[in-house]
Amino acid sequence: MISGKQVSMKSAVPIVRSFDEQKAKAFYVDYLGFNIDGEHRFDEGMPLYMMLSRDGCILHVSEHTGDCQPGGAVRIETTRLKDYYKELLERCSGKVSPHMEKAPWGFMEIRIKDPFGNLIIFCEPL
Repeated sequence: MISGKQVSMKSAVPIVRSFDEQKAKAFYVDYLGFNIDGEHRFDEGMPLYMMLSRDGCILHVSEHTGDCQPGGAVRIETTRLKDYYKELLERCSGKVSPHMEKAPWGFMEIRIKDPFGNLIIFCEPL
């Protein structure tokens, strides 16, 4: 405690790497159902930094090489995972086919790789 004030922290905001704006929007917005909260470029033609959200989940997607490396993983705890699975199946483009399974560590999980090699894991405790 500093000067009678306690530090409080909010949820972490993961950043995943992308290489193509259209593919990123097709995957995260059109397929996963996230909303675009904001987009930033330092100048026209520069890499895109995109802020996304769905319900209480915040996720950032960046084309900037210094922000993160491709091939990362993000776990997003959800409620009503079976309903989300059905939603994904309805939007399935044939390129990404979701699979839901019971993990030995006590979660139901949907693991999906984005077009850039990042693993997005939606999970719900059993």
